[in-house]
Amino acid sequence: MPKIRFLNPYGKGTEPVTVECKRGESILDAAEEHHIRVGHACGGNLACSTCHVWVNEGIDSLPEVAEKENDIMDKAFDVRPESRLACQATCGAQDLEVEITQESLQAWLDENPDERKKLAAGQK
Repeated sequence: MPKIRFLNPYGKGTEPVTVECKRGESILDAAEEHHIRVGHACGGNLACSTCHVWVNEGIDSLPEVAEKENDIMDKAFDVRPESRLACQATCGAQDLEVEITQESLQAWLDENPDERKKLAAGQK
């Protein structure tokens, strides 16, 4: 079973977390299953760019970017050649290293106001 190593799983500078991912499972679903902070304001329905991540390793094992994903990616910040929407990128046979963008981390906090309040209060 391939693995995903998430960089910035709970905010910038937090320790990486490695999880198993079933082939065909989206990066977003794997993140959700393991409580990794990847934003998804649209619920993973390809209607926003809040699940924007950078795939630093293993990107060649992912399906090609579809036209609709490419169109939505135009809304994202700091788009790079390794950018993908976590709701659309599905695990293949290779391990992945995925860096969660600041945009996605902020979206997750906006979607989870109780967690944002705890963080602001210095709680974990």
